[in-house]
Amino acid sequence: MPEVTAPYEPGTPCWIDLMVPDQQAALDFYRDLFGWQGAPGSAAFGGYATCTLRGKAVAGIMTAMSPDDQPPPPPSWTTYFASADATATQSAISAHGGTVLAPVMDVGDLGRMLIAADPQGAVFGVWQAAEFAGARLVNEPGSLIWNQLSTSDPEAAGTFYRAALGLDVGPMPDMPEFTGLQVGGRTVGGLQGMENLPEGIPPHWLVHFAVDDTDSTVDALVRAGGSVMVPAFDMEKVGRMAILQDPQGAVFAVVAPPPPAS
Repeated sequence: MPEVTAPYEPGTPCWIDLMVPDQQAALDFYRDLFGWQGAPGSAAFGGYATCTLRGKAVAGIMTAMSPDDQPPPPPSWTTYFASADATATQSAISAHGGTVLAPVMDVGDLGRMLIAADPQGAVFGVWQAAEFAGARLVNEPGSLIWNQLSTSDPEAAGTFYRAALGLDVGPMPDMPEFTGLQVGGRTVGGLQGMENLPEGIPPHWLVHFAVDDTDSTVDALVRAGGSVMVPAFDMEKVGRMAILQDPQGAVFAVVAPPPPAS
């Protein structure tokens, strides 16, 4: 179901957020592209904006900060995985070759979080929910539908995510030629090598948003100053996809799923 009412099982992607130099410009862009509503939040949380669709949380947008006089991180979307104990997950990440980039911290009464990179360098987050459970709307136009890891070493990455986050790794039931990441037998994300990607692209998690019409979404993005990284294409059993870049440089994908079988 698109509306999420139950807690996320540990290991499940539960939230996404965007870090950009110009928060307000991003809020305006995604409002026009996906219909999100959002505004800069409390200064106590760095102005973090929680964006909603039909009144339900779908994503966060924040201003990129420069740590210790260093250049700010590049604009990017981050995928967060649910955890029952962020401190224990942090220890597991470190023990299995990951790098903790931002150690466990409390986010008021909302929950606890950390940011890390897997052994191949793909960055991800961990969220231990308290008052804030994560995305409340998924799998429908304007909301998160898929999270895909592209990695230089799929076997090692699978071993890491199994050990650090408790994800199972194996063929996807409907598409056995692809590798899925699973929680309790349910596929919650994907994993692939980088053989077909342009040289120089680092390992990364790619956030996918559902849309009604991929081609019209691409046209709207281009009119708003975004760029097309991979033009719209059809993928059997998945739908019509495109990989895009917003005006500040953050990369994401959109997909219009095929209609349900009658």
